[in-house]
Amino acid sequence: MDFRESPEHAAIRAAVAEIGAGFGHDYFVKCTTGGVFVDELWSTVFGQGFGGVNLPEEYGGGGGGIYEMAIVIEELAAQGCPLIFLIVAGMCGPIIDDFGTEDQKRRWLPALASGQQKMAFAITESGSGSNAPNLATTARLENGTWRLSGQKQYITGIDVADAVLVVARTGTDPSGRAELGLFIVETDRPGLEYQPIAMEIKEPDRQFSVFLDGVDVPEANLVGGVPGKGMLQVFSGLNPERINVAAQAVGLGRYFMGKAVSYAKSRDVWGQPIGAHQGVSHPLAEAKIQIELSRLMAYKAAWEFDHGEPTVGESASVAKLAAADAVLFAFDQAVQVHGGNAFASEYGIADLWGLTRLMRSAPVSREMVLNYVAQHTLGLPRSY
Repeated sequence: MDFRESPEHAAIRAAVAEIGAGFGHDYFVKCTTGGVFVDELWSTVFGQGFGGVNLPEEYGGGGGGIYEMAIVIEELAAQGCPLIFLIVAGMCGPIIDDFGTEDQKRRWLPALASGQQKMAFAITESGSGSNAPNLATTARLENGTWRLSGQKQYITGIDVADAVLVVARTGTDPSGRAELGLFIVETDRPGLEYQPIAMEIKEPDRQFSVFLDGVDVPEANLVGGVPGKGMLQVFSGLNPERINVAAQAVGLGRYFMGKAVSYAKSRDVWGQPIGAHQGVSHPLAEAKIQIELSRLMAYKAAWEFDHGEPTVGESASVAKLAAADAVLFAFDQAVQVHGGNAFASEYGIADLWGLTRLMRSAPVSREMVLNYVAQHTLGLPRSY
């Protein structure tokens, strides 16, 4: 094993960190409170080739993988700019690259790699939760046209997206299980509507309920062109999502640690900085340890995904759980160190609580990760 970062990865990390620092958390908050998308930051990240770093060079991407995308996501979060929609972008392009037809690749990948067009991802439904095969949204083929009907919840960024990858039920296999398909649905198609969900999370990437009332899309918009292949396509996107959420959690953990350590060094009480007291320094040291451990797991999972290792499902889930726990602990320590100042807007901490806490629940709950490890790694009986 070689844990040294390559010069190429170090260069990506430094460049993205510089971009993030140039905008900073104040810009993130400004966009959030103004209810606007982070257009300038998005354009800069993609304009310098980092937003599409995980897409093939032949379509204008950087030719990297999830490992490189995780670096970009981590470094932006470490500068106080955790972008949920960038995680979504890191899912959609690779799905089309891996499973799309040549026409779909030529149509969408260059635009996604450049950031000129955006794509959302719609799988979540209130009635199915973690049980994706149980979703109710349907797609029926009628005279060469797919007609989609159903409702999705908590769909990130569809208001700024040019299209959305919709997961729908296309039929039933001989065993009675649902067959799924992924459909590229342009957001201006008749019958597609969305409404914002009021959220306590302070994040410029907003969440929406999406309604599909007989939305017609051409037969060519089915990813891969063959019905019944959606389950494999969906799960190929879920592992990168968990890895990138872990990377974002690690980055946010670094952000909170930076705030806490700086304050602990400068806040002078009883004649010395509060960081000199073990009641302050030890919890911060524990938070640092947890962040570093989860960081190792996140990049192990990214490496496994990029190299096609069969163990990536477990590694991605474990990385997500560990990083979510680590960032929440780091947040709590940052709040404790700052005292009342943690709740003052100028310190840039408390406004990130909602997103930080969300990482324990999404995109897969802590309990479902434990179920997976118990069943698939420990060989215990399935409980659900």
